[in-house]
Amino acid sequence: MSAEKLVVIGQGYVGLPLAMRAVEAGLDVVGLDVDADRVKRLASGESFVEDIPTDRLGRALGSGRYRPSTEYTDAEGFDICVITVPTPLRDGTPDLSFVEQAGVGIGPYVRPDCTVILESTTYPGTTEELLRPLLESASGLTSPGDFHLGYSPERIDPGNPTWRLENTPKVVSGVDSVSLARVQGFYQRLVERTVAVDSTRVAELTKLIENTFRQVNIALINELTMLSHHLDIDVWQAIDAAETKPFGFLPFRPGPGVGGHCLPIDPCYLSWQVKRRLGRQFRFIELANDINHEMPEHVAQRIMAGLNRAGRAVSGARLLLLGLAYKKNTGDMRDSPAVDVARRLQALGAEVHAVEPYAEAHQIPAGVTVVGLTEREVRAADAVVVVTDHDSFDYDLVVRHARYVFDTRNRCVGEMVETL
Repeated sequence: MSAEKLVVIGQGYVGLPLAMRAVEAGLDVVGLDVDADRVKRLASGESFVEDIPTDRLGRALGSGRYRPSTEYTDAEGFDICVITVPTPLRDGTPDLSFVEQAGVGIGPYVRPDCTVILESTTYPGTTEELLRPLLESASGLTSPGDFHLGYSPERIDPGNPTWRLENTPKVVSGVDSVSLARVQGFYQRLVERTVAVDSTRVAELTKLIENTFRQVNIALINELTMLSHHLDIDVWQAIDAAETKPFGFLPFRPGPGVGGHCLPIDPCYLSWQVKRRLGRQFRFIELANDINHEMPEHVAQRIMAGLNRAGRAVSGARLLLLGLAYKKNTGDMRDSPAVDVARRLQALGAEVHAVEPYAEAHQIPAGVTVVGLTEREVRAADAVVVVTDHDSFDYDLVVRHARYVFDTRNRCVGEMVETL
């Protein structure tokens, strides 16, 4: 008896780990992606996702149960399809074109008793109001009834060594009880724990709640950080002290802004739907967005002020940025606040160099010179700016040789160090 056939649409930070885990669970997996270069690299055994080492990808390819492809014809005969495509914002409006393309592409291959699951982050109602009609129109089948349909929000945290796909609880849902059972049964083969909810709308809202919670609390701390600077109070020490309370407090720490595919985007999906459906503003989200969007400018202004105190203008200054990815220990550049900081400093006339060991060359912003973290580079810089605090950086070297350090992540301690 042949193994079940799984199709994973999207082979990025969400889809590739899912595909690898499914291969290890014994499924035959086709990884579909519209990026031909990405598919070619995967087929040759080259992983571009830090959480998937090359040897793990190599084992999946060697098993004969993983096949990356750009062709939807390779989806024919699938049992389960999971859609993990991006859902960006365009001018503040949700862009579901990738979900629509996936629905149109997979629709002709939907067959009786198969299961389709959406994982892409989106507003409540997308699975049933947008994806289902596309699948039904292309296949001539209906759900519930002929095929099964559900939603399970992705919870991938790139670079997190503790919480991985396998041990992070997976929220699952379906358009009816049979669909829910199929969706839950699939994920129970991949993860340690599933959490069933009553509807796809509840599951879709769950993801937005998770990231809105983070966005709002990060904004609270970021605004407090800006105010604490003017009050001459060490906000980092205050947060550490507050964290000793064993109940009623969850620590968030400041940074140069928020990035990635989730935090700058997901809460806006909720705010957009509230305005569209209810005609009301989600004021917490809008305020949080405004504060977090201010942070790269705040960082640039603080660096300029620090240089001025040293008698050096930012225009013509040589600046060394540590990290360009949106979070440490990954090369994920999606909506990275570090890129925004770099561009703002360039606009002020600075010569920007950067150390970024994870991101690929084509992802580096124009005009930014990539260098290694060496004593020579540190000494040559008028200021070293810690933007993304990769663990691989030698912070002691920075403190020993830098003339001035502006640290947005509280990783350096020294006389010439200024923290956010």
